[in-house]
Formats: sequence, structure tokens, C-alpha cells
Amino acid sequence: MAQLRIALAQVDTTVGDLAGNADLVSTWTKRAVADGAHLIAFGELTLTGYPPEDLVLRRSFVAASQRALVALARRLAEEGCGEIAVVVGYLDASAQPAPNVGRPAGEPQNAAAVLWGGEVVARYAKHHLPNYGVFDEFRYFVPGMAFPVLRLHGIDVGLTICEDLWQQGGPITVARRSGVGLVLCINGSPYEQGKSFQRDALCAERAREAAAALAYVNLVGGQDELVFDGDSLVVDAAGELVARAPVFSEALLITDLDLPAAGSGPARAVSGAVDAGAVDAGAVDAEDGTTMTVTRTVLAAEPLAPFAPLPPVVADRPEPAGELYTALVTATRDYIRKNGFSSVALGLSGGIDSALVATIAVDAIGADAVHTVALPSGYSSGHSVTDAAELARRQGTRHAVVPIEPIAAAFRAAAAALGGLHGLADENLQARVRGTLLMALSNQHGHLILTTGNKSELATGFSTLYGDSAGGYAPIKDVSKTRVWGLARWRNAAAEKRGEVPPIPEEIIVKAPSAELAPGQLDSDRLPDYGILDPVLDDYVSHDRGRAELIAAGHDPAVVDKVIRLVDLAEYKRRQNPPGPKVTSKAFGRDRRLPITSRWRENPPA
Repeated sequence: MAQLRIALAQVDTTVGDLAGNADLVSTWTKRAVADGAHLIAFGELTLTGYPPEDLVLRRSFVAASQRALVALARRLAEEGCGEIAVVVGYLDASAQPAPNVGRPAGEPQNAAAVLWGGEVVARYAKHHLPNYGVFDEFRYFVPGMAFPVLRLHGIDVGLTICEDLWQQGGPITVARRSGVGLVLCINGSPYEQGKSFQRDALCAERAREAAAALAYVNLVGGQDELVFDGDSLVVDAAGELVARAPVFSEALLITDLDLPAAGSGPARAVSGAVDAGAVDAGAVDAEDGTTMTVTRTVLAAEPLAPFAPLPPVVADRPEPAGELYTALVTATRDYIRKNGFSSVALGLSGGIDSALVATIAVDAIGADAVHTVALPSGYSSGHSVTDAAELARRQGTRHAVVPIEPIAAAFRAAAAALGGLHGLADENLQARVRGTLLMALSNQHGHLILTTGNKSELATGFSTLYGDSAGGYAPIKDVSKTRVWGLARWRNAAAEKRGEVPPIPEEIIVKAPSAELAPGQLDSDRLPDYGILDPVLDDYVSHDRGRAELIAAGHDPAVVDKVIRLVDLAEYKRRQNPPGPKVTSKAFGRDRRLPITSRWRENPPA
């Protein structure tokens, strides 16, 4: 056996900030060197930020990534980091045509590079390209057909990127047949509720398939509608957990491993390349219908002298509600920060949704940067105004009260010449007055306006275009109403455990939900009870079940028909909603793409 100290750097990158991302690599590599690491790995497309989307189609952006990579290799050596192997994700261009997908040379590739001694000594292009959910990688990239094996201090290390683990065959098969002692996988795996346990099982399974230890490093932080949780980990060749990094925070996971010495196993036949920098190549059947070329590069042939290992770090995971809440805070903080805002504003109605969004905002950027505005109409209850004020007092937000009835009355008077506003039109007018005032505050003071709609409302169209949907970011757009209540209770309980005053008044949590746009109005006047509604929405939206399947699953046929109609009719509204963090398996937006104009209906049978 041979020893190796590895460092997994889960860092928060920004798309397009090549210089800033290179600085991250430099900073964390120097920390790894100070900790005595021999290898450090960063996440998928670290240099460009992930996902760069259509930026990859600009040749200037690809070329900038390639230049930044070469400059980074030189910089690291100049900074005293030339003797640590640095694996970093970047954007490359294919050197050869990709006949299997009909693409010429020079097409973008999602790649990893190994930096050593001031040089780029090895490159790997992602082999399996995901094309489901939020991923469009067949649109952007061509697959790689080479599998690099690095000999580092007497240990053979193979490289993979994210989806290469999620698919059978390909690089994992090649890793086993090449006899590597360690599979290193760099990732940009977005957070979803429950996904971390899937990753655990996947890494264990792939380690056993490769007959090698596996190190998995993930990104952390928010990027538009995605949020990355980190949760980097190391498992041994039997799939047993060795080390784990914390979730939702930048971290350097240092782990000492005892690994098979190169050439010690039955599959470890290497053709004699022993000098540093020497390369040997051969073809291996990848069992996915392709053949990959194995390239072997020797960086340091001899094992290290024995050293005392550090105790492994296994960070705890938070409970599910805490993990979800932290995901929302992380996504909101990064969206604000990365887009150049220093403050936010939102309408604080005295209801549960705006209360949770305000709390998320305060936890993300601090109370001094959060402006809450109560905008009562003639139908707003007195307790809504006082509940909002109490929440603002508890959390220390910059709070104001602006009655909108005089403005709404002026609109009604102006509309009289057009026949007047009645019923739903009059209700929506109040929401639109509020939206106009909030957007005016944004223009005047530079606040980012946070919208407060939840997933149940977005699904059923229970919102007003250019009213409560007006804003720049929607922190809870992928959070169902029932889960909103659960998160509010969790956040209050977390405060009480710390001896703090709960941030959300109990009166807000227990009151019946209402938009308060008409006398005595309740959400239940127009929607099924949320405890009934949300399971139907989950099955219809997240699992794409049709009417017959929904009824077979035990949902009430009348509720099913109503929900299907509401969801289908609201597609045009959802297209105009602001972005918000994806935290479920299928969020509105890139995850779920349905036509606005469609005559397909899940109608009941004749």
C-alpha cells in the first residue's frame, strides 16, 4: 500500500468570473499545501463557473478559459504550489472531430485539467453528457473519449466528471480495467431534497465497481436557479464512507488514504513509463458502446515515505428541514451578492409566505439590508398590519407602512370611463398597485425586490401578474405551501434552541391563509385545502402523472380535475415569474418545459 493526502476544495464560484475563480483556486491550493496535501481537486467547470449555459457557444469565452488555465498553472508554480497536483474544471475545445455525435473539431468540452510544476500535464473531457432535468449538455458539449491515469507518488489516479458516475459503463469501467487505486470525480451537482443520500449510495456503488477508492468533490453556493450543497465525500474501495465535508459552506476536506501501489493488482499492467511526465496510451472497451483511450502520465513514480495520518473528518448533515432552509438562504444570499445588490425589499403582508421570505432574507444578508413594506388595502385586517410590524420588530428590518387604498381608488376612478373594475379585476388591481410601488422603490434605491409566492400558488395560478409576482427573485417559488409552514416552525424552533426570540410570530403561522383582496376572503374559497392540494400537485407536476394515474393513486377525482385545469391554464403566468432556487426534483422553469399554447388536456373520460 502507498499513502496519499488529498484535499477536496468545495468552493463558491461565479459564472464568467475567470479571474475571481482562478483566485479561489490559488487561495485554496495554498491552504492545501500548508496542510501537507499532495493532490487537491476543485469542482466541475470551476474556472468558468457552472453552469455557463450559452456562454460556451462563444469561441471567445472558450479561448479565455483555455488561456486562464495555462496562466493558472504558471501562477501556482510561482506561488510555491508546483509540487501539488491540482485538478480543476474548465472549458475546453475538442482537438478531434466527434463523429459519434456529428460534431467537428473545435467544439466545446466540459473538461478537467491536471496542473503540475507550472504546466497543464493532463486533460480529461466529460464522457457522459446529461440531457435531462436542468441539464442541456448535449446542446453544448461533445463527449471525451480519453481516460487519463496519473501516477502520483506511486498511486494510479483516474479522473471523471459528475455524470460519469451517474451512468453505467464508460469511465468507471475503464477505471476498473486500468487498475487505478483512486477515482477522482469533480462535480457540479445541484441540491435537491433527499439527493445527498442518492449520492452516497451512488459513490459507494461506483467505488465497488471500480475496485478503487473514490473521492467526490462538489461545488457550493447559488447560481441563478441552482444551488449547490457541497457535501463532498470520500469512500474506500468497499464503498464505506471515509470522510465528508459540511453542506452549504466552502470547505477544504483533507483526507489521508492508504491505497494500492501502482502495478500491485492483477489489472495494473503499465507499460514501463516511469519517468516524470512520461505518457503511455492504450484502448479499453468502456462497455457503453464506446472505446476509450487510456493515457498514463507519471508525475511522481515513487511512493512517499510513511507519515502519520490525520484523523478523518466526517461532518454531520443537518435535519431535512434545516438543510432545505439553509439551501434557500444560500441561494438567496448568492443571487443578491453575485448580481451586485446590497439590499432587498419585499411586501410584508402579515401572512406566512412573506414572513418566511423576510426571515430568509434577514438570515442571508442581515436585517439592516432588508426593507419590509406593509401595503394594506381597504380589505386588509388590522391583525395583518400588526403581525407584520411585530415580525419586523423581532427581526430588526427597516419597516414602513404605506396604505394603498387612496392609490387604488384613483385607479378605480380612472377605470370608470372604461366600464369600471369589478370582482377579480378589482382584486388584482390592489396587488398591482403594491407591485408598482415596490418596483418604484427598487428603481429609486436599488433594492432587489423579493417576491413571496410559493410553489402551490405558482402551480395553480393563484397570483397576480405584475402584482405579487413583480420582482427580481423568488426565494420560495419551489417550496409548497405546506412546506412553508413546516420551515417557519423549524426556524422558530431553531431560534428557541439557541435561547432566541422566534423570528416569526405564532399568530402568523396559525392564521388561515388569505390574500385579503375581498371581504372575508380565504384561500380555501378558491383552492382545495393545502393538505389535499399539495400531494396532487406533487404527483402532477413533479411526477408527470396523468388524470387516470392520479385517481388510481387515491386522489379525489373532483380535486384532480380542478387542479389539472388550474395548473395547465397558468403556464403563461409562470413563464413571467422571476427566478428562484430549485430545491425539488422538478422545479418550474428549466426543469419543467411545457408549451403555453396547447390543446392537450387531461380531460375526464366521456
